[in-house]
Amino acid sequence: MTHSHPEFVQEDPWRIFRIMAEFVDSFETMSHVGPAVTVFGSARTKPSDPYYKASVELARGLAKHHLAVITGGGPGIMAAANKGAAEAKGRSVGLNIELPFEQSGNRYVNVPINFHYFFSRKVCFVKYSMGFVFMPGGFGTLDEFFEVLTLVQTHRISRFPLILFGKKYWSGLMKWMAASLEGGGLISPGDLELLTVTDDVQEAIDVIMDYRRRVGPPKTLPPAFV
Repeated sequence: MTHSHPEFVQEDPWRIFRIMAEFVDSFETMSHVGPAVTVFGSARTKPSDPYYKASVELARGLAKHHLAVITGGGPGIMAAANKGAAEAKGRSVGLNIELPFEQSGNRYVNVPINFHYFFSRKVCFVKYSMGFVFMPGGFGTLDEFFEVLTLVQTHRISRFPLILFGKKYWSGLMKWMAASLEGGGLISPGDLELLTVTDDVQEAIDVIMDYRRRVGPPKTLPPAFV
């Protein structure tokens, strides 16, 4: 005896098409962006905050080295990074997500892409970046941090620069990971060396540029990821 599933018949095929459309549209746009660095961070950071100002400076410096800057397209740190890239006449990419609160596109983006699904947006962050900078942020920033770190640790993507900007903000997490994760044998010795922690904008830029000189921009992700 067969059972019909009206919910699937009526909803899921159209949802699959919408997911496919997000990937097709975003891949088409991002394929023309060129080498890029993603900057993550809080949507709630104010322009007067030192990390906002550092994000502007960082993105401006990356754009001057002909690197596109990718953010989540919203306010706060995202707007700061997009602002720096745009001021330097660089490509300022915003991968904006539809949220019921907090998120809205910022005016500094010159390559806008809108997403309904978090997972398709995350693929674009990773697929088209050759480095990642994590400014102070909340749950979303931590989610993105651990996801990218896991992909590098498990060799699903290359050993791209992973930069934690803000020693005061990240020091507690680093100490906990060293004591509880590495100390408890839950990660391998040396895994924390995948990370660079700094308060220096120029050091962050230098780490990324050194990687680009040594390795070059990414060609593509492993098929299993995309």
